[in-house]
Amino acid sequence: MSAASKKDDIRELLAEYCFLLDGYELAEFSHLFTETGTWESRDGSATGPAAIEGFLRALVPPPGPGTRRKHLTTNVVIRLDGDRATVRSNFLVVRDTPAGPAIAVAGTYTDLVVETSGGWLFEHRKLAHDITGESGLNPV
Repeated sequence: MSAASKKDDIRELLAEYCFLLDGYELAEFSHLFTETGTWESRDGSATGPAAIEGFLRALVPPPGPGTRRKHLTTNVVIRLDGDRATVRSNFLVVRDTPAGPAIAVAGTYTDLVVETSGGWLFEHRKLAHDITGESGLNPV
């Protein structure tokens, strides 16, 4: 597989992360991580798909009026190293509010991803919330 194909597959992983999280498909979302994969943010961390799903169910409200959100990922830099890669990207989360859409948070993802027999998965994803938006919004 070419480097370009590997990078495309990794970008698909990043996009799937956003779609599944925004759709509150947390069981499927958690399987974007390896069995030893860790999700880490200022709100805490969890390791392994079951723990990640449980942690996010406690942290993220189901989507509905006032809690809908869209995650956007951009400025993706991928450094391949065989069946592993480091990835750095920026993210922006737009939230639904009574006054209309508002930026909840912007930040940086720092990732270690690994290629498995089932495709690329997160071994570690760290979120840095660099800029926070309207107070009182759950930024995740």
